[in-house]
Amino acid sequence: MAITHSNQSNLHFFLKWLISCSAIGFIVGSICAFFLFSLNWVTQYREAHPWIIYGLPLAGFAIALSYKYWGDPSSKGNNLLIEEYLRPQRRIPLIMAPLVLFGTLLTHLFGGSAGREGTAVQIGGAVSDQLNRWFDFDKTERRILISIGITAGFAAVFGTPLAGTIFGLEVLLIGKKRYFGILPCLFTAFFANFSCQLWNIPHSHYPLHDVIPMLSLTNIGFSLAAGILFGVTAWLFTFASDFFSLQFKRIKYPLLRPAIGGIILVLIITLFHSNSYIGLGIPMIQNAFVDQSNYYDFIIKLLLTTFTLSAGFKGGEVTPLFFIGATLGSALSTVIPLPISLLAAMGFVAVFSGATNTPLACIVMGYELFGIQPILFIAIACIVAFLFSGKKGIYIAQKGGLKEKLYRRLNL
Repeated sequence: MAITHSNQSNLHFFLKWLISCSAIGFIVGSICAFFLFSLNWVTQYREAHPWIIYGLPLAGFAIALSYKYWGDPSSKGNNLLIEEYLRPQRRIPLIMAPLVLFGTLLTHLFGGSAGREGTAVQIGGAVSDQLNRWFDFDKTERRILISIGITAGFAAVFGTPLAGTIFGLEVLLIGKKRYFGILPCLFTAFFANFSCQLWNIPHSHYPLHDVIPMLSLTNIGFSLAAGILFGVTAWLFTFASDFFSLQFKRIKYPLLRPAIGGIILVLIITLFHSNSYIGLGIPMIQNAFVDQSNYYDFIIKLLLTTFTLSAGFKGGEVTPLFFIGATLGSALSTVIPLPISLLAAMGFVAVFSGATNTPLACIVMGYELFGIQPILFIAIACIVAFLFSGKKGIYIAQKGGLKEKLYRRLNL
């Protein structure tokens, strides 16, 4: 049977996307595996050699120097990916990937308070956009390509392919219903997660130790109250980020910003006599599901993280948002009569939901991490936190969306 021109075009289209998604999934998943391995190593080294935090100002200077010479426009971070999605202008520079990888590892080695999602997402976006060199992607297809890269990085670094798929679309579409890239994103997310697992890199686990109660009207009320507090905390994170960023911009010489920030961070960490709040803070997150957290744990992490990232250190906001939400939820168990681990799980994803304007991705992540039993409580907390977190989130390039329209209508 003869192959028609239409069939040839369809075959070419299918093969182009199959090759693209597979390549992005494998490459990004493998790079994220190396990143997670390296991150674990530098964390263990820092914990074994606590004196190394005194090198944080020099690490900050080195990061700033690398971005001064090679970082334009990569210094915009996740916002560059969003900008290129909304208003495509030029290819995302490949050097963004090694720059953010280098900066994040230095930040964690010397004791900055940061995460890892931003690094993985930027690696994914930078790698995926390079396929424009070999394939003829139009503007719409390039947008899908950027979504795929974000999806791959998120899915691989957290081991949550479904949430990664939704996040890669939701963070860019910001409430719009045109989820036209969901199939390639879904395929790439699972392939990236599989590729990362091939390297035997473990992911963090957060088991629920309590029996999940029935979803009664009373418990719905408690969930709504918790969701409001999670949303206000997400707003506070965004506010603190903006405040510290403004203060550091007053320092006219950019190379000095992270160096000065590093000196202040060293003084603060030394004053607290505790390393619990630096780095990722995974042990404290896991402990929040078992024992009641201190009421001040979440605010210390919030201030340290926003200060660290505003100074110019690298990493992500998401794992610190997990820390902030989980410890806040755990502490709320003194006033909200729900199980500690349930409140910690709700806060874990709800503060993230409010800060990034991605409630659907956070609900799905709650399912992937904690199972189906607490999903209704998690959904309530994520949606309410999203609504009560202010009209903007941590990504300044996000524009429009249902929440912004709602706030504008309410004159807020």
